[in-house]
Amino acid sequence: MTRSHRRATRADVPAIRALMAAAIDRLQRPFLDDATIAASHAVMGLDTTLIDDGTYYVIEIDGHMVGCGGWSRRATLFGGNHTSGRSDALLDPATDPARFRAMYTHPSFIRRGVGSEILSLSEDAARAKGFRRGTLASTLAGAPLYRACGWRDVETFLAPSGDGPDIPLIRMEKQL
Repeated sequence: MTRSHRRATRADVPAIRALMAAAIDRLQRPFLDDATIAASHAVMGLDTTLIDDGTYYVIEIDGHMVGCGGWSRRATLFGGNHTSGRSDALLDPATDPARFRAMYTHPSFIRRGVGSEILSLSEDAARAKGFRRGTLASTLAGAPLYRACGWRDVETFLAPSGDGPDIPLIRMEKQL
């Protein structure tokens, strides 16, 4: 079994979107009902700015994408290209926390260190760019991993999905 990581490219977008859909649909089942899982797609997804900025990674095992995620120096906390309320304003590493975003593991590869590897790569890269703190918006399914990696809960909030139920998220922070 060969495991590797690399920066994502625009050519990866279809595979990333498929991985995200599988993770959203299957990994949230213990936490959300079917309607809320379906509505999650309006709030979550790929922000291609992360790829363009070179801050988004993929993990591969034997050439198959099994995880993805990254960090950002931009103000948007969560969501994909389609999510309303996005801001590409640049953050100041001296005063602002880096944003950790769009972390997904394929359901067939959970509990194999994929999520923690993506998180570690992202934390190291943000730290190297001068960020001293990080923040993220976690799903209920992702929170146990983040807590195990030293992130702390700040607040639980509901993200409006539009036509469906609001999506529960947890804002978390960590000193880098």
